[in-house]
Amino acid sequence: MHYAIVTETYPPEVNGVALTVQSLEHGLRARGHDVSLVRPRQDAAAAPAPGETLVRGFALPRYPGLRAGLPAIGTLLASWTRTRPDAVYVATEGPLGWSALRAARRLGIPAATGFHTRFDEYMRDYRMPWLEPVALRWMRHFHNRADATLVPTRELETFLHGAGFERVRRLSRAVDTRVFDPALRDAALRAELGVGDDAPMVINVGRIAAEKNLPLAVRAFRELQARRPDARYIWVGDGPMRDSLQRANPDFVFTGIQRGEALARLFASADLFAFASRSETFGNVTLEAMASGVPVVAYDYGAAREHLRDGEHGAAIAVDDETAFVSAVVRIGSDPSAMRAMGAAVRAAVLGLSPLRVAEDFDRLLAGLGNKGTAHAERAAA
Repeated sequence: MHYAIVTETYPPEVNGVALTVQSLEHGLRARGHDVSLVRPRQDAAAAPAPGETLVRGFALPRYPGLRAGLPAIGTLLASWTRTRPDAVYVATEGPLGWSALRAARRLGIPAATGFHTRFDEYMRDYRMPWLEPVALRWMRHFHNRADATLVPTRELETFLHGAGFERVRRLSRAVDTRVFDPALRDAALRAELGVGDDAPMVINVGRIAAEKNLPLAVRAFRELQARRPDARYIWVGDGPMRDSLQRANPDFVFTGIQRGEALARLFASADLFAFASRSETFGNVTLEAMASGVPVVAYDYGAAREHLRDGEHGAAIAVDDETAFVSAVVRIGSDPSAMRAMGAAVRAAVLGLSPLRVAEDFDRLLAGLGNKGTAHAERAAA
């Protein structure tokens, strides 16, 4: 089969969407399929890789280093007329994504979209709550033009059905437990970060921005630190709030963006992952922490709702119960024996989440759309 993937973000950009899309692409290729990738040009001097189409883009405000694709319907129509894909996957809702849906519909190519980001909830985080319903209507209009909308959790599937989204299908997520592994725990790295042998190391991994509910994470850590003065908070990532957060908290350690084994070593060397975000559609970092043998305190939705068992793997907190979130961070973070037991349990809980199985499910879903499209075209030509 020949599949086309269209995305506004892709590695070396570091975010959950980019890494998920890359994993799906690699999974399809490993299954023997021809995959063409369409994305914005990240470097003006870079040449496209084989099977890759680079289009013009523009920088996103508040997201340094990320670019959205400009409309490219002419480019896509010409490319897909020359080499017609059996199905198209559109990962993002930007101008390039809209062009891809229009081109696919015009050519009669089945298309699936991915629902990766709750832009409606971002409106609240950036103090524009009156735009929440507008953003939701815009996303509904986009995704309902596709033959399927893929979501990572049952919870999100139920919500979107109730909000008028059509043809919603669940595609679960996975984590590579060969990359994220407790065996990578590194005493020398902890010492380099200023963490004592027996001190609790709390880690935050992700974009340092308003939508991640960072003031709550900071408050929870300070409460833990009042009980355990030797506790240290390590921040992995970057974003618009980094400078102000660093100035206000000079004892926090900021590593910047980390990838691959460097990120895996940081995760495995931590003792607790405190994830205060309320705006994730999933939260890949939750699974990465669990695979690394690190207990998690998170709100009970997304990846935590799917995989985190309260009291066994950490704490799954009722959404918006800030008091319970803080209490859980203090309770677990000040109990070394609990963190060790939970660390072993979280690792065991995700060992069966295979990226190969997700790729198989994704392949089956796209192939089903492609077969329907072929049958429809044959009937139309008869």
